Amino acid sequence: MTDQIDQESTIEFLSQGASYGRPHEPVRRIGTHASVVFLVGDRAYKLKRAIRFSYLDYSTAEKREAMCRAEVELNRRTAPQLYLGVCAVRRAPDGALALGGAGPAVDWLVEMRQFPQDELFDRLAERHALTMPLVVALADEIAAFHSRAEPCGDHDFDQRMQAITAENLDNLRRTGEALDQRKVADLAVRTREVLGRLAPMLKGRESRRCHGDLHLRNICLIDGKPVLFDGIEFNDAFSCTDPLYDLAFLLMDLDHRDLDDPASAIFNRYLDRVAGPNPLALVPLYLSVRAGVRAHVSIAALQRQEDDGERRALARSAARYLDAAIAFLQPVQPGLIALGGRSGSGKSAVARALAPGFAPKPGARVLRSDVIRKHLHGVAPETRLPKSAYDEASNERVYRALYEAAADTLRDGYCAIVDAAFLRPTERAAVAATAAAAGVAFTGLWLEAPPDTLRQRIARRERDASDADLEVLRLQLGLDPGPIEWATLAADGSLRDVTDQALRLIERRP
Repeated sequence: MTDQIDQESTIEFLSQGASYGRPHEPVRRIGTHASVVFLVGDRAYKLKRAIRFSYLDYSTAEKREAMCRAEVELNRRTAPQLYLGVCAVRRAPDGALALGGAGPAVDWLVEMRQFPQDELFDRLAERHALTMPLVVALADEIAAFHSRAEPCGDHDFDQRMQAITAENLDNLRRTGEALDQRKVADLAVRTREVLGRLAPMLKGRESRRCHGDLHLRNICLIDGKPVLFDGIEFNDAFSCTDPLYDLAFLLMDLDHRDLDDPASAIFNRYLDRVAGPNPLALVPLYLSVRAGVRAHVSIAALQRQEDDGERRALARSAARYLDAAIAFLQPVQPGLIALGGRSGSGKSAVARALAPGFAPKPGARVLRSDVIRKHLHGVAPETRLPKSAYDEASNERVYRALYEAAADTLRDGYCAIVDAAFLRPTERAAVAATAAAAGVAFTGLWLEAPPDTLRQRIARRERDASDADLEVLRLQLGLDPGPIEWATLAADGSLRDVTDQALRLIERRP
């Protein structure tokens, strides 16, 4: 209790501009259950509260110092420009508090560089500023971070997930009448069934030291680039995790805000950029658990809230999270959609537009031959390849990988949208056979547009995975694709018109 009383005087001291050598500047204070942040000038100083929970221990100054240093070290992996270091609140010889100096340390602060609050990604989302280039850049940043994150030496994520879901369901039950307990019971049944089915898959997942709290409010835009910050330092059980579970928090947050298009785009771009197996069958479970956590956290926040309007908003939010947690685990029958046509016909744009509309969340897996070709060569999607990468043997290898990826996607319970030229009857037959082997419905769509439209679209491309140029198009126009047994779409209209045509044909499939 003494430490907490001491902190009250520290908080008062840190609330004064003069404490920072800025006597005429105001100090803005932002409090959470675990910390108090003081904003002054171009700096932010975070004080960890003298508290202890089952998952967090800041109860002594020594522990807070250790956690401050851990926070800076971990978050400099993604935001070195924000995390400046650790500074001490000291007792000066005259008994007064001071930042720095020679007296004994009474508390510790994380010192950060401020950034505009309007550049937080939740604020960008609110004003519809999450553009596709920004979403792609964010997915690339997360994929790169996860790829270089330190392995935790943990290969039994099934046990970790068993513990996480058990604690989560207990917390939901403890909310009592604040949440519909019949729905909580339904979620428990669904979760146990899915966990049992996925246990072998979970057991092989490797944990890495990830972010742990990856949602829109912990991402900011600095110098035009997404920056991840405020990762969890206080509990390895939260940050040492399956990277897909780390990503799932962001995808769930986007879904909660009805941002289906960004969620689908991040999901697909992330998977395009990360190496190794990423079983999609785990994603609905991870989304469900993340939503369940937010449901009981919202109820906990409601119980500390005095404003009636805020209490009602938190109650509605908690109910929505619980509904989403159940819906994420709803069984879905996947299907396979193939989009074919010459370069410039709009296949990739239509695939991206279609993907968010398919269950399970966050939408269909888009498998693009251009991206798979780059992946097989170990380069980023926008890296141009030499002509030798497009010889007959390479093309066969790409299409073979495309069919295998589609089969894996269907086996994991996700719809697959396969985007490739499919200029040969054998290629079209092979992708249809992939759907038949999986026992799922198949729709083949052939996109057709006038040659001048194709040329104009190719000429306008910037930073695209396709290496096709006007010479490639000339060769394609000279090829006979044989009888087109797929439904043909007039692809020279607007993206919305073409997508609507595609949806009508997909809905009519047997």
